[in-house]
Amino acid sequence: MRVFPASIPLDGRTVIVSGAGFMAEAKARLFVGSPARLKWFTGADTEPVASDIARFAEVIRREPTRRDFRGASLVFIAGGEDHVIARQAREARAKGALVNIVDSPKGSDFQTPALVDRDAMVISIASGGATPVLSVDIRSQIERLVPARVGILADLARELRGTVKSVLDKFDDRRAFWERALRGKARDLALSGDKAGARREMLRELNTDAPPPSGIVHLVGAGPGDPDLLTIKAARLLREADVIVHDRLVGDGVLDLARRDAIRIDVGKTKGHHPVPQDEIADILVREARKGQRVVRLKGGDPFIFGRGGEELETVRAAGIEAEVTPGISAALACAASSGIPLTHRDHAQSVTFASGVVKKDGPDVNYQALSAPNATAVFYMGVGAAPEIQTKLLAAGRTGATPVAIIENGSSENERTLTGILGDLAGLVERANVKGPAIIIVGETAALAASQPVEAVENFA
Repeated sequence: MRVFPASIPLDGRTVIVSGAGFMAEAKARLFVGSPARLKWFTGADTEPVASDIARFAEVIRREPTRRDFRGASLVFIAGGEDHVIARQAREARAKGALVNIVDSPKGSDFQTPALVDRDAMVISIASGGATPVLSVDIRSQIERLVPARVGILADLARELRGTVKSVLDKFDDRRAFWERALRGKARDLALSGDKAGARREMLRELNTDAPPPSGIVHLVGAGPGDPDLLTIKAARLLREADVIVHDRLVGDGVLDLARRDAIRIDVGKTKGHHPVPQDEIADILVREARKGQRVVRLKGGDPFIFGRGGEELETVRAAGIEAEVTPGISAALACAASSGIPLTHRDHAQSVTFASGVVKKDGPDVNYQALSAPNATAVFYMGVGAAPEIQTKLLAAGRTGATPVAIIENGSSENERTLTGILGDLAGLVERANVKGPAIIIVGETAALAASQPVEAVENFA
């Protein structure tokens, strides 16, 4: 962490803005509606101040003097000649104020973050002044996620905090109460604008004996690895989880979204190395849920596409534990999209089939005959080690050796690469390119539409 976005209470504070123009106006508008006293020194020759700010601020049509900075907590200097800016900054600091010089991070004591303002709830996005445009873009994304009336909940929590503390002595009991209150009916009432109803519901919850915590297991798809491809619901469940049981292929950026105090249990597998057997994974889910924990079983891609989600769901529900499934973007979809390969195409493929290159020991094999249709796309998961078998069986089932193939390794990550070739040379392509990372194999005419060029010329097998 390179910058620390501290929160400064504004009650009883004086904020000064010095300067004219849109930059000064933007700083002044930040404090409209806040409990701070806002003084805006606009200079002598300025246009009329925007009406919403003029109604709230003390507008002074001159430059500030040393005496004006007395008692100020924050001072924003927006424009002017360099020697005037330097003098004002020096005088403000001498009076104990923190100074922000607009568009001069190095000359400032602090930088103004991009803000998502929900009154009592304020979210800041800080880059230390390095990338304000990026901060604003991130703010726009957060604005879509944060309910407009979430500040009502924050107000109620602040107002009732002392009451809750007097009723519930133990920290764990208070935390459990707030989780129920801020995620249940009271939240719904507050977000609908009914603050009085939300308060009544919170007090009712406070004066009702809390039921014993009921555990739940969420099977959550983490997507192919890129945190940006995580669903909004999956991100929320991660933030709320007490225990996270995760696979090896879950990206670090995804786990970073979890609470810092959440228990993380790594049950990842690699080829030929399964340190935590599947039965034990299911036992972990049941055990943790029976403690009343909110358990997230985090799986790469989608839980129900070669993720054994169906097996785990059966086990959890058979144990009498509530379970929910939150889908994720599967590797086939993400990798194909990243490489510009349409899995279906009106001219080339009227169907798509997902298949596994590795099947259960003594279980049924993949139906390669069904995968051999010329106007269809086949997508193989876990197929790198099985590439020679996939090649042989598809050729034997009728696919021609000239059928285009594509291999997408480490899809959606920084080191993603796409290799293209033909089915008759699939095993050789995997070997020559030394494919090691997780990869999917796409077989069919649409594989030739990959945005990437082949890594090498290959002999045309007919």
